[in-house]
Amino acid sequence: MSGKFILIPTPLGELNTDTLPEYVVQHIHQLETFIAERAKTARHVIKATQPPRPISELTVIEMQESSPTVDFNSVKEILKSGHDIGIMSEAGCPCVADPGSEIVAWAYANNFEVVPLVGPSSIMLALMASGMNGQSFAFHGYISAKREELGKDLKKMEDTARRMKQTQIFIETPYRNKQIIEAALASLSPHTRFCIAADLTTATEFVQTHTITVWKQKTLPDFHKKPAIFLIGN
Repeated sequence: MSGKFILIPTPLGELNTDTLPEYVVQHIHQLETFIAERAKTARHVIKATQPPRPISELTVIEMQESSPTVDFNSVKEILKSGHDIGIMSEAGCPCVADPGSEIVAWAYANNFEVVPLVGPSSIMLALMASGMNGQSFAFHGYISAKREELGKDLKKMEDTARRMKQTQIFIETPYRNKQIIEAALASLSPHTRFCIAADLTTATEFVQTHTITVWKQKTLPDFHKKPAIFLIGN
């Protein structure tokens, strides 16, 4: 019997393995081979789960975020020998706002089974805590990095949220959080609801939803370099 790809969620916070279900940890301990964006991060997570075998005995195949390709010939040999391979995210769920979907697509094209495991997802946690529409929502990933285009992107999402009553969700690299928030406060309408969800599942977790008018009256915490999700609702 051929091996399977196991999609393994990882903690959102620094080695906060308490957020991983026990059966995810059990799967990690059973695997010998992993595919991850960074081997160093993957090994840190695996070590934090207190695996039964030395980390040095495990194989971590790195994939590049811009082009998440691996040596599929060697991967195929591992699977055909009956061994499963874990695909690990840098943080949260693999293949969702994260590299790996190309590998999963290859698995289906080559008749290998894929097993997704339950675990922390910053997108779902932010939506749950936002108070916005969870029946209809869209995730946009990263929006424009150009300051002149940023306001236009936010206004488009605001218009969609209003017309379709659909929550709009997006992320940004942590060092641009301040720019995103400033653009939102300057571009969005006063009564539009805006949610900031940062450091989810950690001791410094912050989740609040307010209208733009209310946000402008608040003194905001420092979100610089903190992983964050942003939501726009009508």
